[in-house]
Amino acid sequence: MNRSMKKDQKILEYITLTIATVILDVGVYFFKFPNNFSFGGVTGLAVVLSQITAVKASTLNFVINMILLVFGFIFLGRGFGIKTVYVSVLSSIGLSLLDAFCPMQGPLTSQPVLELIYAIVLPAFSSAILFNVNASGGGTDIIAMILKKYSTLNIGMALFLVDLGITVAASLVFDIETGLFSFCGLMAKSLVIDGVIENINLCKYFTIVCEHPEPICNFIQNELKRGATIYHAEGAYAHKDKTIILTVMKRSQAVQLRNFIHQNEPGAFITITNSSEIIGKGFRGLN
Repeated sequence: MNRSMKKDQKILEYITLTIATVILDVGVYFFKFPNNFSFGGVTGLAVVLSQITAVKASTLNFVINMILLVFGFIFLGRGFGIKTVYVSVLSSIGLSLLDAFCPMQGPLTSQPVLELIYAIVLPAFSSAILFNVNASGGGTDIIAMILKKYSTLNIGMALFLVDLGITVAASLVFDIETGLFSFCGLMAKSLVIDGVIENINLCKYFTIVCEHPEPICNFIQNELKRGATIYHAEGAYAHKDKTIILTVMKRSQAVQLRNFIHQNEPGAFITITNSSEIIGKGFRGLN
């Protein structure tokens, strides 16, 4: 049974990786490449080099990713990241197929700001999904993994400087307008990724003060399949015995619990706060 569940979980994981990669390729191919937007990374480098060499950006992206994968195997070993290899290869093949079957002669619209939004949001949304399942799009992430293993450099700063360098190169190779759009993309990209990851992992933290905790605890444990911690307390005004229930759950479950308490314990006092950093059984692991 456990083996079957692990297999199903693995299949679901790779379906998620595939969907995220498709979203990434759509954002890059239809909105980033035609407008020469360069926010760093391999796709940004491919955009700049395509202007210098006259080789298609999708072809350069494939070549650079394959070279970096080879370096990854050499310096990090065969097990350096199966998910990263899968996403990197799938993304490179996907961009090549889009270029073969859906060639782009120019931007989709005449609205560069609109296209910039899609060029930021789609890849950032995809990256957030990948990061959330402990994967990445390869490319400069492989360089980061190599630097982390063989040096004491600050990886975040090193990657930012690489991305900044590619963005500066874009403003020199193309025009100042493209460069300014690219700088906006560079600054917005990390904010969008952080925001999406936070929303994906968002949970509701309940503090419930009530007089009859049993029905609520039973509902939490038996219906929602979550745990709870209780404290015995005393009301400051009437000095009546109270019970404080602490529990954390996903947003959809929070709605069910709130409705149950409203119907079965209307006198309960509830505070609900948001948290995206929950570590423990049923949520994130410690590693």
